[in-house]
Amino acid sequence: MREIKEELVQRLATLYPGDAASLCELSFEGPFQLAVATILSAQCTDRIVNSVTEALFGLFPDAKSLAGADLGRVETLIRPTGFYRNKAQNIVSFSRELVERYDGEVPDTIDRLVELSGVGRKTANVIVTVGFSKPGIAVDTHVIRLSGRLGLTEFTDPERIEMDLLGWLAPLDAAAFGLRLILHGRRVCSARKPKCEACPLGDICPSFSTL
Repeated sequence: MREIKEELVQRLATLYPGDAASLCELSFEGPFQLAVATILSAQCTDRIVNSVTEALFGLFPDAKSLAGADLGRVETLIRPTGFYRNKAQNIVSFSRELVERYDGEVPDTIDRLVELSGVGRKTANVIVTVGFSKPGIAVDTHVIRLSGRLGLTEFTDPERIEMDLLGWLAPLDAAAFGLRLILHGRRVCSARKPKCEACPLGDICPSFSTL
C-alpha cells in the first residue's frame, strides 16, 4: 500500500503541479482575505466567491475596515454566495475579533483560528497551509470522498481523515496533496458521475470497477 500511496502523490503532483498557494482557486491578497474568502466559500463555488470578493475587498481590504462595516451593506455584497446573513455576521465578527485580540493580524495556528467566528477546522487548515505555507491538510467533501475511494482511510469523520493522511504524508507534501485531491474531485472524480474511464489514477484506484 505504501508504494501505491507514493504513486498517488507523484501522479497527482504531475496532474496538478504547484504549491498550496498556487493550487488554491480563491483570489486573495494575504491571510486575512484568504480567511474571509474561505468562510464565504462554504456551500458555494470558488468562481462565485471570487466575483463577490473583488467588490468586497475593494471596499474592505483588511480586518480594521471590515470590522467597522455596515452589516447590511456586507450582506448585499456577498448575497450571491448563499446563506449571506450568517456569512456576513461571521466575517464582520471575525474581523472585529482579529482587531480586538490580534491587532488585525490573522494568527497562524489551528488552535487560535478555530476560536474565531466562522472558522472551523477545515477553514483553519486552509489559512495555515495556503496563507502561511505551514504543514496541514484541509479536509472538505472532495477529500473525504476521494480518500475513501482511493483506499487511503477507513474513516468518514474529517478530523480522523486528516490524522490518517498526515500520518503518512511528508509534511511538506500534505497541503498541496489535499488541494490536488480537491481539484481532482472537481474535475474528474465527482460525487455522482466520476469519469473513471478518463481517470489517470484508474489502474491504482480500488474503486475503479465499482463506481
